[in-house]
Amino acid sequence: MPARIDPDQRRRHVVEAAFRCVVAEGIDGASLRKVAAEAGLNIGSVRHYFDGHVDLLVAAATEAGDRMGARLARHPIDAFRDLTEHEALDALQNLVEEVLPVDDERRDEAIVVVEFLLASRLRPALAPFAGRMATDLHEVVAGALEAVGAPNPEDAARQLTSLIGGLTIDTVTPHGALSVEQLRRTLRDHLRLLLTQCVRA
Repeated sequence: MPARIDPDQRRRHVVEAAFRCVVAEGIDGASLRKVAAEAGLNIGSVRHYFDGHVDLLVAAATEAGDRMGARLARHPIDAFRDLTEHEALDALQNLVEEVLPVDDERRDEAIVVVEFLLASRLRPALAPFAGRMATDLHEVVAGALEAVGAPNPEDAARQLTSLIGGLTIDTVTPHGALSVEQLRRTLRDHLRLLLTQCVRA
């Protein structure tokens, strides 16, 4: 009797293959055929779980977002209240680094997200998912900034999420060729300035 296939496990196996394909070859590398080959399956098995290329891209980006979200969830907003300035600086740095390419795992996630966001410019079907990712990150960052007493936390969050985007692109592409050390130093400088403004306020 053949072994029973767990559909959820098989779908996750395909998503992880798509994730690896995007990291290795970009968006075009996540074709159904290439993902099937990476997963060690026939293309019909992949089509059983995904309607097409766009569906696969959303799944890969969702996987990256879920991984980031799980790490962000380890930093509850209440943990940012009543901190000294130095403690707040460390807490914010640790929070933001959860979504930055500071190690191999997070670099792969960042690459998938960047590829997905760039693809969403020309593929309207991806736009709602890209917007939701931005909104989710903004809400987490704004909540943490409000908890540490940042003035105008919504505006500060927009600045910080823009910095996150820029640091990510400049680290995973030749555009800025930032090292992880340079990324961390730039982030630290921005957070220090932000917290100095908190004290002055």
